Amino acid sequence: MIARRAFSKLNELLGRFPAVVLLGPRQVGKTTLAKQCAAEREGIYLDLESQRDLSKLSDPEDYLSQREDKLVILDEIQRVPELFPSLRGLIDEGRSRGLREGRFLLLGSASLELIQQSSETLAGRIAYLEMQPLDALEVGREALPKLWWRGGFPDSFLAASDVASSEYRDFLIRSYLEREMPLHGVRLAAGKLRNLWTMLAHAQGGLANAAVLSRNLEVDVRTVQAQLDLLENLFFLRRLQPWHRNTGKRMVKSPRLYIRDSGLVHELLGIGSAEALAGHPVVGASWEGFVIENLLACAPPRTEASFYRTASGAEVDLVLTFRDGKSWAVEIKRGLSPVLSAGFFTALDDLKPDKTFVVYGGEDRYRLKPEVEAISLIDLQRELLGG
Repeated sequence: MIARRAFSKLNELLGRFPAVVLLGPRQVGKTTLAKQCAAEREGIYLDLESQRDLSKLSDPEDYLSQREDKLVILDEIQRVPELFPSLRGLIDEGRSRGLREGRFLLLGSASLELIQQSSETLAGRIAYLEMQPLDALEVGREALPKLWWRGGFPDSFLAASDVASSEYRDFLIRSYLEREMPLHGVRLAAGKLRNLWTMLAHAQGGLANAAVLSRNLEVDVRTVQAQLDLLENLFFLRRLQPWHRNTGKRMVKSPRLYIRDSGLVHELLGIGSAEALAGHPVVGASWEGFVIENLLACAPPRTEASFYRTASGAEVDLVLTFRDGKSWAVEIKRGLSPVLSAGFFTALDDLKPDKTFVVYGGEDRYRLKPEVEAISLIDLQRELLGG
């Protein structure tokens, strides 16, 4: 069992709020984490995809009010949005009798719709926590190459062999294509959807261009855009937005697209081994996306992530803007001897970040320039966590 950093944060939120929503993709470990909390708090777990558990909530106010002294965990809550008004009434009634925290833990694998559903009825009564796949800081420095290759889904990372890991990722992809996407109203054939996902994997880290994807798939642009929206909502895709403050420069305005899990990128492209990845054209973009996801997993709340790129070629891979207004510029290099371009230093002149880092493949920490520090991924994750 790998200790998950989200566990302590989840317990903290349950100690402050009557309801907490734990969000994240399917198979990322939300249920395991929730059951750990249940074991410590004498909780009750209900899977809302199970008809047996769902039938217990035919009269939710009656069932839940009789268990108000326990933590009630409701898995896949977005499947039953009609429960939210009942939860609001139970929370408000409980507050009047001193029951102010740790009553409901709601698990969801679709972010946007779940937040919209809950925020309308549970505003001021609920906290949100996104659970990421395993990251480098959780698995340790020695396991980092394996994590990059297999990705962060626990069953993929912990599989007995690379073959078993690949089989798991293929199963996960097929379950999304054949089950999850149709549940969200997607009417494209699974083959078309897989083609779209494979195109996204080939274009990892590239600028979003729905028109090109539309032509290649021979489907309407609006249909492609809707799929990208849904994939982002399901934690499959990240749209990294361009830095948007006015510098007087001609800025790139399209977001960059990243499939969030590196293991899924490799599976979609049919890359059969870590050795094959090293010689594949996607290797640099795969590492870049992997680093970005690992850093954002450790970033403080309300951190704004973007990239900087001008029409003249000034570019920084990742800009982190914190809620206090300070910013870090992060360049990502895979090799052991990072070389920085003139465009990078031009971008620094434009951005004027408070700190500048180059994440590279080595372990030593040293100055490349007085204002630029070379650092490993894990050490920068620790910096983001405050030490």
